[in-house]
Amino acid sequence: MLVATPIGNVGDLSPRAVEALGSADVVYCEDTRHSGQLFARLGIRPARLASLHEHNEAERVREVLALLAEGQTVALVTDAGTPAISDPGSRLVAAVHEAGGRVSPVPGPSACIAAMGVSGLGDGRWRFEGFLPRKGRERRARLAEVVSATVPSVIYEAPSRVEALLSELETLCDEKRSVVVCRELTKLHEEVWRGAIGGSSQRWPAQSARGEFVIVLDGARLPDRVVPPKAELGEAVQGLVAAGSTRRDAVAEVALRAGISRREVYDAVGPRAGSRSAEGL
Repeated sequence: MLVATPIGNVGDLSPRAVEALGSADVVYCEDTRHSGQLFARLGIRPARLASLHEHNEAERVREVLALLAEGQTVALVTDAGTPAISDPGSRLVAAVHEAGGRVSPVPGPSACIAAMGVSGLGDGRWRFEGFLPRKGRERRARLAEVVSATVPSVIYEAPSRVEALLSELETLCDEKRSVVVCRELTKLHEEVWRGAIGGSSQRWPAQSARGEFVIVLDGARLPDRVVPPKAELGEAVQGLVAAGSTRRDAVAEVALRAGISRREVYDAVGPRAGSRSAEGL
């Protein structure tokens, strides 16, 4: 079972998650001390805790598969949020699937979902970037993808690097593009700020930024569509017809080239004499 744990407020742990953790034979944790403290606070008493983090996940796979083969119930948690989402677990999940095992989610708190929800950006479509590469060509490539995306992007960042990330985005984006900066979601000092990307980095200087940050950058606006003059469209259609194309094929090709609909081309050239409908030609 993949069990989501609170990203801050312990009250967000669902009753189903409490039951799942308490009934598991083994709970694998990103940090057994961190999870142990959470479980003790909530009165959860798993049979056994074991570690599974980015440095030992590959080693733990065989162990977990053996436990599952014996019929034991295994749960996986990370320090906060949902396992395998910018946290350890994806390698283990893939291995269990490949071995024919069953992976069951116990959903709950998620920083990316929470941030996207409070951002007010987008229309239901967005992309999750997680943590970007720290430096070099890979970082520049990912930033270019984020900046050019036409849907909002959700990015995780450490407090010491938030200022640098926002500065990079400032140089790559139109200064008026909207950005939402979420800090310490669901915690005592929760902060959600929304504004223009221009100048945003000054709000969180590296030397004083604290807490967990989630950045939501609005998508790039598509350039306004330019429809060529009617005379130009008509000449293009006539030229193709003169070269041997049917009128219908000529209209379709001109529409494709101009990035407009066939109806707009027909409106420009007008229906052929005696025809009922330009679309029927």
